[in-house]
Amino acid sequence: MSTFLSSSLGKSSSSLSRSSVPAFSRLSVRSMADSAFKKIQIQRDDTTFDAYVVGKDDAPGIVVIQEWWGVEVEIKNHAIKISQLDPGFKALIPDLYRGKVGLDAAEAKHLMDGLDWPGAVKDISDSVNWLKANGSKKVGVTGMCMGGALAIASSVLIPEVDAVVGFYGTPSSELADPAQAKAPIQAHFGELDHIVGFSDVTAARNLEEKLKASGVAHEVHIYPGNGHAFLNRSPEGVSRRKSLGDSDDDEAAVELAWSRFNSWMKHYLA
Repeated sequence: MSTFLSSSLGKSSSSLSRSSVPAFSRLSVRSMADSAFKKIQIQRDDTTFDAYVVGKDDAPGIVVIQEWWGVEVEIKNHAIKISQLDPGFKALIPDLYRGKVGLDAAEAKHLMDGLDWPGAVKDISDSVNWLKANGSKKVGVTGMCMGGALAIASSVLIPEVDAVVGFYGTPSSELADPAQAKAPIQAHFGELDHIVGFSDVTAARNLEEKLKASGVAHEVHIYPGNGHAFLNRSPEGVSRRKSLGDSDDDEAAVELAWSRFNSWMKHYLA
């Protein structure tokens, strides 16, 4: 999984470098929006990992899975937004990279290449179970890019998951077959996404066919004129996207995607 995805993203992001993306320190990444989150430790086998929680204690839970960059400002912004959607959710970000953050595409690729994908699924499973043990009767999973692929995989591999929304990412057949999905899945893709076989339109259509075979409730949405990571609206995220040639600035598509996300999660987590 990591070899295919990192190769695809590596080709697409070869223009990204420290000089093309505004520099911001590891300290600033970790501190931005931190005041909104409660940092916790979750047990996994004989060790623990950090996670970040925001939202009402008794609200439905949503595990929010990072992009290949790690737990940085963009994914934290998404988690905060999710916690504030009506009627309110409890969002939890598991730190799959154990505190490391990629500041450019080369670092992000290195971190993702080193990711233990089955171990990441265990992290997500333990995060789901933590939420259910701490006030959330039902729990969904969402993620973007790498996290989107893991979110869809969670519908196949984690029986406790009640609903999934994945953004611009599909799992490799080695990790999970969406035809075996068990939880309802909503998926979002940009029409102009150029990451072949992972999040382009062909990948989206292939996912849709597999979800039809699974028999689970599903929706696959493709946004005209939008590229990869179109939800990302922080200055760093916009700069990264422009460096990849994704210059669209479609706030209407962003709002529509969040509206669909909210409707899906409210329906299945109520």
